[in-house]
Amino acid sequence: MEIMSDTYLSSRTVLVTGATSGIGHETARQLAERGATVLLHGRTTEEARAAADRLIATAGVDAGRLCTYGADFTRLDEVETLARKVITEHPHLDVLVNNAGMAAPERHTVTADGNEIAFQVNFLAHYLLTCLLEPALTSDPGGRVVNVSSALHRTASIQWSDPNRARRYSRLAAYAQSQLALTVFAADPRVTAVSVHPGVCDTALLPLYSHEGVSPAEGAAHVVRLCDPAVEIVNGAYYDRDERVDPAPAATEDRTVRRLNKLADLLVDRTA
Repeated sequence: MEIMSDTYLSSRTVLVTGATSGIGHETARQLAERGATVLLHGRTTEEARAAADRLIATAGVDAGRLCTYGADFTRLDEVETLARKVITEHPHLDVLVNNAGMAAPERHTVTADGNEIAFQVNFLAHYLLTCLLEPALTSDPGGRVVNVSSALHRTASIQWSDPNRARRYSRLAAYAQSQLALTVFAADPRVTAVSVHPGVCDTALLPLYSHEGVSPAEGAAHVVRLCDPAVEIVNGAYYDRDERVDPAPAATEDRTVRRLNKLADLLVDRTA
């Protein structure tokens, strides 16, 4: 495993979605401790501020390196507002960590935007955010998007004719579909991106996997490594912790990438 290059991170600006708990919070902490300017996203501004306050109080992070943002990913209009605010305040963004996620609920649930809730929160919101932030995402060497995915993407299929899974709903299948979509999206040629399975961690998503997991800090270390510009990446690559491995076959198919982009554009209303 490569040695983390703290000096490189000291000049980096990184947005971490879902930074109020779990792997996202630990990712924000480790990046800030290494000198990066970290934009912490939470479901609400208050939750993001509370997370920043914890980092300042418990990890001794410099308050000047933290900025907080709120956006509920079950509402795409809030994602659009978040993107506009970030671009205005940080027109040069080195890394976007698409981490925010949720377990699909037991019962089929649709957002106000009309999408199955896990597909929207875990994938569509990140798709929209990444597209809107593209003008700010640097094209300098080392600039990248890191999608925090899951090994469960291998069990999934994207239901093209029924992405909301209204006809046959399973919470595990809905969650896995969202992770496959996020993994496929890493191969989008518009941005330099990778996806990573950080391992089974002791977070709110643990019940989907097993009864035991490593600490969120251990999982976050694999995410932080990929934020380091000294770590060379292959666009669209998939990492299982710190090892580059082949993702599910669908994630490497150009046709699937194009089809997913077309579907996502339709669902987030970017087809006009």
